[in-house]
Amino acid sequence: MHYIYIVRCADDSLYTGYARDVEKRVVEHNTSSKGAKALRGKRPVVLVHIESFETRSEALKREAEIKKWPRAKKEEFLSNTKSLDAK
Repeated sequence: MHYIYIVRCADDSLYTGYARDVEKRVVEHNTSSKGAKALRGKRPVVLVHIESFETRSEALKREAEIKKWPRAKKEEFLSNTKSLDAK
């Protein structure tokens, strides 16, 4: 499976990414140099949304779509989806 995810950073910004293993990727963002450079000064990050796809192409198209959204649209989208914090 292929996944896109959204994390909320310590400065309350949002980051959207792609991964095959989201849990591992979030750990990388928080602890290692393998995480996105854009997030290194914004740690810790918290996973707030995840979507799964059959193909890499589908996932990357969705990631690109979400990355183009303004922050307000992302916040509205997140408020209308099931929260991962409720696990």
